[in-house]
Amino acid sequence: MAQAIPHTRASGTRPLAVVTGASSGIGYELALLLAQDGFDLVIAADQPDIVTASEALSAAGAKVHSLQTDLATTEGVDKLCAEVERLGRPVEVLCANAGHGLGKGFLDQDFNAARHVVDTNVTGTIYLIHRIGNAMRREGTGRILITGSIAGFMPGSFQAVYNGTKAFIDSFAWALRNELKDTGITITCLMPGPTETEFFQRADLMDTQVGQAEKDDPADVARAGYKAMMSGEGDVVAGWKNRIESAIANVTPAAVLAEQHRKMAEPGSGEG
Repeated sequence: MAQAIPHTRASGTRPLAVVTGASSGIGYELALLLAQDGFDLVIAADQPDIVTASEALSAAGAKVHSLQTDLATTEGVDKLCAEVERLGRPVEVLCANAGHGLGKGFLDQDFNAARHVVDTNVTGTIYLIHRIGNAMRREGTGRILITGSIAGFMPGSFQAVYNGTKAFIDSFAWALRNELKDTGITITCLMPGPTETEFFQRADLMDTQVGQAEKDDPADVARAGYKAMMSGEGDVVAGWKNRIESAIANVTPAAVLAEQHRKMAEPGSGEG
């Protein structure tokens, strides 16, 4: 397992990490790796399962502070940051993992639901990074793992808003990494492919080809991201099939990618 970040804290004090979207899936697995590596945790999600996750992570040896909050809102992010500030301890790792998707054609979606995807995946994510990133800069050290997606490499027909948000996040992560290259803060972008999480149920994609297809294990995805973050790498595409797919996407015309995405994400594409 990767070594914990070198630090200059009082003897016997564990480092602190913040993980969002930690109630299940990739976020939970990232939090578990951190707990096993000697970190205490502040975890947040918009699902009540965050309480169950907290209990399981505590069993791994971490002191866990959990809260259910909507990170799509300024108030939700402020609530998380207030909990961190209450502890009076520097954050040495931030895993900005919260996010969700939305299936079906854009014009058929409820716009408030589509906006919530943007506010969670983009606005809330960068606001949290701005808040905690500034605190890290004052300390002169920190590691930030941002969960992007290989979906950001392709126009997402019938997932247009989600793929658009991940294109933003993938780009944002590399830009921020460059801005902070001389600060002691590293930025790593984890780019999974389809992963066996609650994402597809929540996004109403279970009648699609991609919703019904075999997916990656979230524990494997988290390990790839964790290793890359602890090594200070800029990005990692989890899984060799996804690495091939992302490489092909970089040289394929956008119109072709959109049509390919349509075949796997169009409602009813999983039937038969």
